[in-house]
Amino acid sequence: MKVTDLDIGDMVYAAHSIIDDGSMPEGHEGEVLATAGTRGVITMIGHIEEQPERAVFLVRFEDEQLNLSEPIGCWVDDLSVEAIL
Repeated sequence: MKVTDLDIGDMVYAAHSIIDDGSMPEGHEGEVLATAGTRGVITMIGHIEEQPERAVFLVRFEDEQLNLSEPIGCWVDDLSVEAIL
């Protein structure tokens, strides 16, 4: 199965550390939002106007206490369907 086959509510993992590029509200550019292998759930799938052919996934990742983060916009290559060890 590929990330592009997934839907809202499906579980994914961060394929690498996801860093704030400055676009997170109230975030800090350069901050680590999810480390590689962190489990998350897809909450929305969409596209941005400038690149309608490219899917963007809103994902809420778990923290150490299994609380879900605020939604983070991720590209397909940011996500994996299998846990990263």
